Amino acid sequence: MSDEFDDTHAFDGDHEDHDGHDHASHGPDPLPDVDPADLHAAVDQIAAALHEYVDSATGVRAEFGAHEADEDPRVLAVESRLSTLNAALYDLVHERLGMHSDLTGLSWDDDGSTEHSEPGADLEPDSFHLGFLVWPPEGPSDESMDSVLGMVDAGGEAIAQRLSDAGFQVSEWGASRSVPVHFDESEDDE
Repeated sequence: MSDEFDDTHAFDGDHEDHDGHDHASHGPDPLPDVDPADLHAAVDQIAAALHEYVDSATGVRAEFGAHEADEDPRVLAVESRLSTLNAALYDLVHERLGMHSDLTGLSWDDDGSTEHSEPGADLEPDSFHLGFLVWPPEGPSDESMDSVLGMVDAGGEAIAQRLSDAGFQVSEWGASRSVPVHFDESEDDE
């Protein structure tokens, strides 16, 4: 295999055709003979693009204020290239290893430690939100816009159950229409 990584396949539509999953990389058996050279080459291209981004961003920021720098075409071009390279790496990992990698999410560790909290430690609850902008059906339908709330409510119940099954404590959840659900996060009511 070549050490060069060709990211042009990211545009050929293959990233949407994962229905079959009949390739050995998607099977239950281990893949002991995977040559990671093209995977490393893809990561090297991303690393080079990240260095290019830092160079572009610091150069543009030296010329302009923060808002203008965010919108500078040079910065946007490198960001777009990084997105393309990340998508190509995702496709390559999926194609070669059958995995659905989550490599581009953002996460901040609030206290700087990487250790898990001890059981019983003082933990704060956090709220999570999922929203839908729903349009009425274009044609005849047995469902009305009023029935959407019932569907969302049923989905919320299923999610709350999955969270509980995973060991989380779900003290409140709710579904609403047109207004967000607000929670009283104080424990004074107990």
